[in-house]
Amino acid sequence: MKRVEDYVRSIPDFPEEGIIFRDVTSVLQDADGLQLAIDEMMKLLDGVDCDVIAGTESRGFIFGMPLAYLLKKPFVLVRKAGKLPCETISKTYDLEYGSATIEIHKDAIKPGQKVVLVDDLIATGGTMKAAAELVEELGGEVVKMLFLMELAGLEGRKLLEKYDVASVVTYEGK
Repeated sequence: MKRVEDYVRSIPDFPEEGIIFRDVTSVLQDADGLQLAIDEMMKLLDGVDCDVIAGTESRGFIFGMPLAYLLKKPFVLVRKAGKLPCETISKTYDLEYGSATIEIHKDAIKPGQKVVLVDDLIATGGTMKAAAELVEELGGEVVKMLFLMELAGLEGRKLLEKYDVASVVTYEGK
């Protein structure tokens, strides 16, 4: 029986020497790999009481949407700045080199709603922390952060220590 990590292509020395890039496109391009990835993420949501699934741009959309569909929950987009057409709130956060801003519609999360945040990868945790802060600013509660892959060597869990964080596959390095 194959595991999700069997579908992940590992590319050494990309984007720089000493880094192993974990390529999620190889999972998406294989029907069995994609189905297994979604099934394994669903298992990590077993027993989680939630009202909304929210995904961060763009691969959080890819993995979050089927979860929302299977759970019969609404799906909320957390997008890069300037991409959403209605009134938004935004959060700027630090990247390794520079910063980024994400946004969410002001009416996307209602006060008291329980939210699962989804992305393909947890590295440093900055994007997901900013997404959680947006949800909380709107009065929502983040009940789970779910990732397909985790790069444990970048210690993203430390930044997200107040949240329930789960990943299907954990890689020890960066």
